[in-house]
Amino acid sequence: MEQSIEKVKQIMKTAIDRQASDIFIVAGRALTCKINGEMVTIGEERMMPDETSEVIRGIYELAGQRSMDRLLETGDDDFSFSLSGLSRFRVSTYKQRGSLAAVIRVIAFQLPDHTELGIPDSIIHLADFNNGLVLVTGTAGSGKSTTLACMIDHINKTRAEHIITLEDPLEFVHRHNKSIVSQREVVTDTESYITALRAALRQSPDVILLGEMRDYETINTVMTAAETGHLIFSTLHTLGAANTVDRIIDVFPANQQRQITIQLASVLQAIVSQQLIPDVNGKQIPAFEIMVMTPAIRNMIRENKVHQIDGVMYSSQNPQLMSIDSCLLRYYKEGKITRETAMAYATNAEMLGRKL
Repeated sequence: MEQSIEKVKQIMKTAIDRQASDIFIVAGRALTCKINGEMVTIGEERMMPDETSEVIRGIYELAGQRSMDRLLETGDDDFSFSLSGLSRFRVSTYKQRGSLAAVIRVIAFQLPDHTELGIPDSIIHLADFNNGLVLVTGTAGSGKSTTLACMIDHINKTRAEHIITLEDPLEFVHRHNKSIVSQREVVTDTESYITALRAALRQSPDVILLGEMRDYETINTVMTAAETGHLIFSTLHTLGAANTVDRIIDVFPANQQRQITIQLASVLQAIVSQQLIPDVNGKQIPAFEIMVMTPAIRNMIRENKVHQIDGVMYSSQNPQLMSIDSCLLRYYKEGKITRETAMAYATNAEMLGRKL
């Protein structure tokens, strides 16, 4: 066991030295890391099934002798752990072709500085609302958790409140500052999002961060919590503000959609949509679409005219309504990205082409 623990530590150290964001341990392939969005193999030797099993057992041992029962019974497991002096890691283990595999996300110990990451102040200050719902959306791995961690950190430094985070698994660890931060991990600290969310409402929270709005029950409870004066942050795997609004409404049965539309129009405060794009140096930087609710947009949602939102955002001069294309245009003008990148990630490439 000692040997496999040492091996894991060595793998983790190599990945951190090379500034990898993810580590892939899969049988039949050499150890692979994702560095600046590119897959890079480390070492020549392909890993065999017994070797991946040994490394994964080492990971479980390092994660406080966590039991492998869940992985072996269901074929999937998620958890996070820290290695002192190195970093924090979010681990997803699974079975594939009968062998054990893992994908590990590297998470810094200290909370990231939003300015260094390229997250604008206007997004961090969305945390200044007193109540309602703020959503950060985007594909997996687009940096949603990081953006939310920066917002929670802003509240923690500036207000004396009770912040409850419900995550699966826990990523960034917040120290108590001006606020009290209770961080609960699904499975380890509570059985599910919905159980934890219902319990959280009895724990005198001012702010609740919910890792993901997964299903009807969770979204329904989030709506109620946002209506009753709490500030709620959460994520969805959608791109764009209009898509996000549609997705939430579509989760509900037809006979409840009218009511939820009216509720959403009143509780929603802002939607941030983000994606990572390559800059001129080959590094990844976040590009954002920002929609802060205006009376006009609340009316559009209420009157089922969600499809008009994109048009309003596209033509808006209001800094609180910024389309992804406006963000790309700005990056291009600032020399951060190439014309090709701007066009590749544009939602309306023809229009952006003219502006470029």
